[in-house]
Amino acid sequence: MAIYRDRRHAGRVLANALAKYAHRDDVAVLGLPRGGVPVAFEVATALGAPLDVFVVRKLGVPGYPELAMGAIASSGVVVLNREVVEGCRFPGLRLTL
Repeated sequence: MAIYRDRRHAGRVLANALAKYAHRDDVAVLGLPRGGVPVAFEVATALGAPLDVFVVRKLGVPGYPELAMGAIASSGVVVLNREVVEGCRFPGLRLTL
């Protein structure tokens, strides 16, 4: 049995939990594509807060489609999981984190 009917329903439930942040000038909602944007839309609408989308791309591990070694954002920010990257032992890769 699913907890939420869909992502929009999950966003409305989350918005109820965040109701104390409604109509504040210091609150904004960020949505991450793909699945996070419908949730974020519902939260932003309910809170009367601006909505922005932060585009992030998973940096996957070759041969392991579900495993991420990090992410890169549209702003150029790169975040790496040092443990995963070191565990992969990519030839010639040196981390400077």
